[in-house]
Amino acid sequence: MLYNETHQNRSAAPTAYENLLGDAIERAFAAGIHDLDGLVRYLNKTGQAGPDGQPWTAESYQREMARLSA
Repeated sequence: MLYNETHQNRSAAPTAYENLLGDAIERAFAAGIHDLDGLVRYLNKTGQAGPDGQPWTAESYQREMARLSA
């Protein structure tokens, strides 16, 4: 049986920040939010601060997703 390991392409387990961010994004999707502006508003509303501790913007979200996926 073939299957994927959850973190097979990672060199380390996710950090607490990455886990919290992922959980917040999943909750936003579950709430029916699927656009970038809505997601950014959701993250700011729920208190999930950006990587620099500042509120999210569309640009900072895109930069952070690019950094995390590198």
